[in-house]
Amino acid sequence: MVRMKINQLWRVRGRASASTGFSVFAGIVLVCLAYATTVYAQHRMPGEAVKEDRNHPWMNASLSPDERAAMVLKEMTLDEKIDLVHGMGMPGWPREVQNPEPQLGNGGAGFVLGVPRLGIPFIQISDAAYGVRSSAENGRYSTAMPSNLGAAASWDPEAACAFGTVIGKDLRAQGYNMTLGGGVNLTREPRNGRTFEYLGEDPILAGTLVGNLMKCEQAQNVIGDIKHYAVNDQESGRNEVDSIIGKRAMRESDLLAFEIGVGIADPGAVMCSYNAVNGVFACENKYLLTDVLKKEWGFKGFVVSDWGGTHSTVKASAAGLDNEQPLDEFFGAKLKAAVEAGKVSTAELDEHVRRVLRTEFACGIVDHPMQKGVPDVEGNLAIAQRVEEQSAVLLKNAGGLLPLNGASVKSIAVIGPHASEGMMSGGGSAQVDAPGRPSAGWMAQVWFPPSPALTLQAKFPGARVQFDSGANLESAAALAKNSDVAIVFAYQWESEGMDLANLSLPVKQDDIIEAVAAANPKTIVVLETGTAVTMPWLNKVGSVLEVWYAGSKGANAVANILSGDVNPSGKLPMTFPKSEEDLPHPKLIQPGPGQTGEAAVMKTGEPKPTFSVTYDEGLKVGYKWYDAEKKTVLFPFGYGLSYTTFAYSGLKVTPGRETTVSFTVKNTGSRAGGEIAEVYASLPASAGEPPKRLVGWSKVWLKAGESKEVSVSVKGKYLSIYDEAADAWKLVPGSYAFMAGGSSQDLPLTAKADLK
Repeated sequence: MVRMKINQLWRVRGRASASTGFSVFAGIVLVCLAYATTVYAQHRMPGEAVKEDRNHPWMNASLSPDERAAMVLKEMTLDEKIDLVHGMGMPGWPREVQNPEPQLGNGGAGFVLGVPRLGIPFIQISDAAYGVRSSAENGRYSTAMPSNLGAAASWDPEAACAFGTVIGKDLRAQGYNMTLGGGVNLTREPRNGRTFEYLGEDPILAGTLVGNLMKCEQAQNVIGDIKHYAVNDQESGRNEVDSIIGKRAMRESDLLAFEIGVGIADPGAVMCSYNAVNGVFACENKYLLTDVLKKEWGFKGFVVSDWGGTHSTVKASAAGLDNEQPLDEFFGAKLKAAVEAGKVSTAELDEHVRRVLRTEFACGIVDHPMQKGVPDVEGNLAIAQRVEEQSAVLLKNAGGLLPLNGASVKSIAVIGPHASEGMMSGGGSAQVDAPGRPSAGWMAQVWFPPSPALTLQAKFPGARVQFDSGANLESAAALAKNSDVAIVFAYQWESEGMDLANLSLPVKQDDIIEAVAAANPKTIVVLETGTAVTMPWLNKVGSVLEVWYAGSKGANAVANILSGDVNPSGKLPMTFPKSEEDLPHPKLIQPGPGQTGEAAVMKTGEPKPTFSVTYDEGLKVGYKWYDAEKKTVLFPFGYGLSYTTFAYSGLKVTPGRETTVSFTVKNTGSRAGGEIAEVYASLPASAGEPPKRLVGWSKVWLKAGESKEVSVSVKGKYLSIYDEAADAWKLVPGSYAFMAGGSSQDLPLTAKADLK
C-alpha cells in the first residue's frame, strides 16, 4: 500500500509558526505550503533550482576533512542531519513512496540530500561495477571496461587504476559524485551470478586490485565504495541467507580482501551486504561494522546499506550503519523519533552525519562541484582495449596454433550463437548499455559491438571469413571442415539476482564445439564467461582463449591477440575445476518454500535469516581447497600461457620487517612478452594452514632473450594467521618455504627461511 510520509517527504523546516492574528484561511494556506514545499530544498519551491551557499569558513580547503565536517555539524538542525543519513528513492524502486521531485536526482541509483544553505551538495549515486549504468535511458554514453574478474586476470595494479580512472571520469561527466563499484567478495561459490563483478578467489590479489581500482576512481572527485561487506558469496536467497563462518576463516579470507582494499583506497564508503553473518544481518552487525571496520581498521568513511538491506533503526544505528538506501524506512522519521525519545543518542546520530560530511570533503565533492561534460570516449575506449589485452588468458595452445599467421591463413570459420553480433557482458545492476541501442532492462543479455566476425575480417583482409551460428551442427561442421581454422565464440551469461545451475556452457554450445573440433582439429575456442566453465571437449580443440566479458573494445582486443599483434599475459584469478563435484559445496544451497521475502524474514517480529550456508571449508578457499584436498583441476589459479616462454632462477629470501623474495626471470622464447611472476609461502605445520598461500607477485615485461631480477616484498600480515583467542594477527615462529613460478602449480623455485 502506498503511504505518503508527509513528515519526511513534504515537511518544511525553519518556518515561523502562524501568529494568533492569522485568519483561518491564512492557516489553511500555510498548511498547504507545508505540503507543497519540499524538505530537501530549504525555502525553495518545487522546480526552483537548488542554490548552494558556499560562503562559509569550512569552505577553506586547507582545513582537514575532519575539521571541516565538525564545523558544519555544529550548524545543522536535526532535520538536516536526518536528511544526510538516508536516500530519496531510486527510479523504478518498487517499495515505498518515491521522492516527489525526481528531477533532483540524476537518473541513477538514487541520491542523498544536501544542505544548500551550508554549501553541502547532494550525493548523486550510480552503479558502476565495470562502467556507469543506465546511460541509455538517461541519454548518455558509458565505456564498458572488461568485467572486474577479467581485469583481475591482468594481476596489474596499474591496469586496475586505469580501470577505475575511466569509470570515475565517466561518472563525473554524467553528473554523478558517488560510485557503487568496488565489489570484492571472494569466489567461494563460483556459480554465484555476480562472480564477474568480483576479483577472484585470493584475498591478497583481490584486495590489492580493488584498492588500486577504487583509489584511482575516487581520485576523480567521486565518493568511492567497496562492497558487499561481507561474506555475500551467493545470490540465491541473498536477502534471507545466514553465512555461517568461523572468525579465523573469515578474517583470513573474505575480510582480509576488504581490509587490504580499504587500506589502499581509503574509500569514502563501504556497503554492507544483504545477507546475515553468523546470525546477524550485515547492516546491523556490530562486529563487522564497528569492531572490525571502524575500530580495528580505522575506516574513516561511512557505511551505506545495500539497497533495501536495512532491517532496523535503533539496532542498525548502534551497530554502525550510517546511511540507509535507497529510502528512509528506518533512518527517516523513525530515526528522528528515536533520537527525540532518547533511544538513539544525539552523539550517535552526529557520528553518522559526521562520517558522511567528512567523506564529502575528503573525496572532493564539496570543493569540486558537479559539472557535466563530454567524456573522452576515444581515450576511454583505448584504455578499455589495453586492459582487455592484458586480461585475456591463453589456456591451451597445442602445436603453437596461435597466433594465426595472416599470410598463410586463407579461410576462417567464425562460429557461435552471437559471433556476428558482439561480445557478451554481465547483467544486473552492473550492466552497461551498449552503444546505439536502447536500455535492455533488468537481467537482459547485452552484446557489445563490434562483432567478432567483422573484426576478424578487418584483421585478416586476405582471408575469407565466414560466419555460422552453430544452430545447425552439420552446417557449422561443414564450414569448419572447409576452412583453414575454425574459431568458436562460446559464452556463459551471468547476472545479479541469479546463480548458475552449473558451470557448463549453456544452449548446447558444448555440442557445437565438439562438432566443429571433429571437423577441423585447428579449432580455437574463445570463451566469454563470468566465471569458470567445464570443458568436456578440451582434448579435442587446438587452442582455448578465455576473454571474460571483454568490454566496449573486446572484439578488437581479441583480434589483436589471435593475430599475434598482442602477446597474451593474463593469468587466472580463480581456479577452473574439472566439475561441480570437486567444489567445497557440490550442491548449491538455496532457500526452500516459504523462506524468501520480507514476510519470511520478519516472521517472528524481528528480522532473522531463514536458511543458512555453512562455509565449513573455512580457510580453504579456491586453490587452497584443491591443494588441501588433493583434487586435480582443469586449470589452476595463477595459470596462463604466452606466445613466448619464461625461465626462473636464483631464488633468494631475505627476512626482515618485510620479507624480500628475489629471483631472476628470463624470456627464453622468440617474442617479447609479459610474465606474472608469483610468490607463494608455506607456513610451519603448527600454523594449521592450507599447503600454501599467495603472498606476492610482480608483472615483468621482457624482450626476447632478456632477463630481469624480480624483487617481491612480502608484508608480515601476509605470512601471519589470525589468532581467535587473542583477537589479533600473529606470525607463527618456524620454518617458512617460499616458492616462485608461473602459476600455483608451476613453482620451480623453493627456498626456506626461519621467521620469528
